[in-house]
Amino acid sequence: MGELTQIVPFEMVDAVLAECGAVQHRLRKLPARVVVYLLLAATLFEECGYQAVWSKLTGALGSLPVPRVTATGVWQARARLGVRPLQTLFDLLRGPACAIRTAGARWAGLLVVAVDGTCLDVPDDPATRARLGKGSNQYTAASGYPQILLVALVACGTRAVIDAVFGPGTRGESTHAKRLARSLRADMIVLLDRGLSGNPLLETIADTDAAFLARLSAARKPPVLHRLCDGSFLSRTGRVEVRIIECEITITTTAGRRTGAYRLATTLLDPRRYPASELVRLYHERWEVESAYFAIKQSMLGRRVLRARTLPGIAQEVYALLTVYQVIRTAIADATGTVPGADPDRASFSIALQTARDQVVQAQGVLADTTIDLVGAIGRAVLDRLMPARRLRASPRAVKRPLSRYAYKSLRVDRRTYKATLSIDILTRPISP
Repeated sequence: MGELTQIVPFEMVDAVLAECGAVQHRLRKLPARVVVYLLLAATLFEECGYQAVWSKLTGALGSLPVPRVTATGVWQARARLGVRPLQTLFDLLRGPACAIRTAGARWAGLLVVAVDGTCLDVPDDPATRARLGKGSNQYTAASGYPQILLVALVACGTRAVIDAVFGPGTRGESTHAKRLARSLRADMIVLLDRGLSGNPLLETIADTDAAFLARLSAARKPPVLHRLCDGSFLSRTGRVEVRIIECEITITTTAGRRTGAYRLATTLLDPRRYPASELVRLYHERWEVESAYFAIKQSMLGRRVLRARTLPGIAQEVYALLTVYQVIRTAIADATGTVPGADPDRASFSIALQTARDQVVQAQGVLADTTIDLVGAIGRAVLDRLMPARRLRASPRAVKRPLSRYAYKSLRVDRRTYKATLSIDILTRPISP
């Protein structure tokens, strides 16, 4: 894995294999440890088959005798390894990947995290189709590829994955999201979209003592129990006491201006310590989870369908994908942490990914030198090309992958991105009788 091997060292993989009882019992061309690194490397080269990935892993070994592997041999090795070692490895590496002073990681002393879901395409085989089903639309009862629903808890400051679960989409995001409560703590504030603001999930989060900031749908009309000094009011959702902030957000660009109404609910009840206007601005950080998904689905996967054709193989591949994503985010956080005040937002994931690929092909940085380099080649590549501080931009929501390749013209969507200015107005209303 090149320099990434220093974050996922041989000793860690060997310990995981021993814990899971997955160490091979006889000499093989593909020992269990090698299979783990092959699976991880495959997520860096999603356009390649496993045999091509093997060639990249071994291409820099020169005259050393390297066994030739077949597609059948790789499949058998993956089946012997199973899912649990990759899951355990991800559990060891997942986390916010930030320090106390990491820029943008905390707000009012709370670690800012977000929960959201996305779908990953899997091969359209009878077994996956029977278990996962297929999507439907106005033209046909079944379309596209079967999909699995991935729901992740992401640290907004670093975009690292704190926890993730996945399964059939028929269970819904909220059902999967409840399983993430195991990773919530009292020093977190969880940002949630409208689709995840149902009472059962909010109650589950509140029971962990973590705070939440959730956008409620327009259909919900929470009662006004007590009006507060900043225009917000106390209310109740289910059995959770909350503070409601109603506001209008106006975005002005050269293409015009548009205004949207937002109704936010939070368990942070003190208006002086947690002003309403600052909470409204904080809610925008929820989009960091979308950036994390973009890195996984676009930069790493290239919008491709996963390779595996069995459900255990799919789980194995997803854990490998999440593990490598997390390792790259860790390398980025380590690098930006060496520069005082550097925000991880300014680090390019694409640059880190391409440098990591080069390290694998060249077999460089696998073992640390006697002098420890805390930044490394990946970190230096990122720091040499830090992006400018983020500026406010707006882009209309649009269908990214229409069923017809000719639909782009018929949709007539403005896909340009505009510089924007933002204004927030906290709304007030009389207390209901």
